[in-house]
Amino acid sequence: MHFDILEVLATFMVLFAIIDIFGSIPVILDIKSKIGSFYPGKTTLVAFVIMLLFLFIGEPLLGVFGVDISSFAIAGSFILLLMGLEMVLGIQLFKHDAEGGGAIVPIAFPLIAGAGSITTLLSLRAEYQTINILIALSLNMIIVYLVLRMTAFFEKLLGPNGLHILKKFFGIILLAIAIRLFISNTGIDISKGM
Repeated sequence: MHFDILEVLATFMVLFAIIDIFGSIPVILDIKSKIGSFYPGKTTLVAFVIMLLFLFIGEPLLGVFGVDISSFAIAGSFILLLMGLEMVLGIQLFKHDAEGGGAIVPIAFPLIAGAGSITTLLSLRAEYQTINILIALSLNMIIVYLVLRMTAFFEKLLGPNGLHILKKFFGIILLAIAIRLFISNTGIDISKGM
């Protein structure tokens, strides 16, 4: 294992795009409005630990439960689908813990440490040195933590109307991501039509 700044930058950019913490701000704000508050440090740490587990023992860990990556991704797609429905329809499907633990699911998993970031980590491991992936992942988790800490700033910046519009828009985006994740892991070919 050796440190390579180019590998760190490459893996950082890939993980940054997949985690997409800035794109998740409306979802995080919606969850925060339901639970009141959450612990950014705890949420970030749980997401980081999940990703570390999958980096080092991901496929064998799922194998213990008889689950493959595709099945895991499909399960994550259902959670994202339900979150999207909540945002678009203005209903509550998840029971959120008012003491801050409610942010672990669905923010830490599957929003931050979701099927996309986990499968990406497994793919990166085949191509890059583990030390460089660890550095890139750690840098991404610092950004995640800072964004989670700044949710009050984003609420003030967007205002109630801006939050409402973003919530509906990103709810639809979340639904589309969930459907794409489901389709890509079931092998359904929608290009052939009905």
